[in-house]
Amino acid sequence: MKKVTGIGGILFTCKDPKQLKEWYARHLGMPTDEYGVNFVWRKDDKPNERGCTQWSAMPESSAYMQPNVSTFMINYRVENLEAMVADFKRDGVTVLDEIEVTDYGKFVHILDGEGHKVELWEPIDSEYENLLDAQIPSE
Repeated sequence: MKKVTGIGGILFTCKDPKQLKEWYARHLGMPTDEYGVNFVWRKDDKPNERGCTQWSAMPESSAYMQPNVSTFMINYRVENLEAMVADFKRDGVTVLDEIEVTDYGKFVHILDGEGHKVELWEPIDSEYENLLDAQIPSE
């Protein structure tokens, strides 16, 4: 069954991403890197597996957010992205791009009913976990 399984990330634009990430690191203890922060968590149904939620600050000029009507974009973790996209196209939902396949999952962007850009991510958590291992020590 295709469905949203959680929040994959919060992405937003700001005037000075480097300075803002430093502010969050200094005042809120968020260990930022060039992309932002990965908040790591364990899956309820598979506690031996980790997942993460990405927090990412981007410059106001970032084309990645276009044609968004907002400075924020939510990334939802989903299952069965291909079936979702087929349903979107059938139902008249605006699909902004083709499904992008990466080592750690598949991505596509849509517009919601008010024109907000939404990113959908079907993660390959085992591969994403390998990326996390390079950044975050295992518990």
